[in-house]
Amino acid sequence: MAIRNIFKLGQDGEDVLGKKCRPVGEINDRMKQLLEDLTDTLYESGGVGLAAPQVGVLRRMAVIDVGDGLIELIDPEIIDVNGSQTGTEGCLSYPDHWGIVTRPNKVVVRAKDRNGNVREVCGEGLLARALCHEIEHLDGHMFIEKVEKWIEVDDKE
Repeated sequence: MAIRNIFKLGQDGEDVLGKKCRPVGEINDRMKQLLEDLTDTLYESGGVGLAAPQVGVLRRMAVIDVGDGLIELIDPEIIDVNGSQTGTEGCLSYPDHWGIVTRPNKVVVRAKDRNGNVREVCGEGLLARALCHEIEHLDGHMFIEKVEKWIEVDDKE
């Protein structure tokens, strides 16, 4: 288990943030170690989600914890969306910047767990926002592409 460096916009190596990730495929010990490292790095950072490309690994893997326990996602795909929500969003790869973003209010994601079992995660509100945000990282996109209005840190909801 290790705390990894989080790549940030404007720093060397940031180009990894704009690249589409490869599927994980076989979940071997190396991929399980990456899940552990992502988890440790997420908790150390104080964020709610972290995707593999944010630590320089171009694999379709992310971890999320909005306060209800850790969710590990391997090769995730959004299979259903419903409604909309507009709210404040930030990113560990663009620290101290906050914007207003509209996202689905409810999403269903199909992904594998660390044992290779396919499962579905249904998220509403903040969890739906985090699922969309992290899966976009896996496709080489960041929330800054969706920001409707930038806000001051003191104004964040």
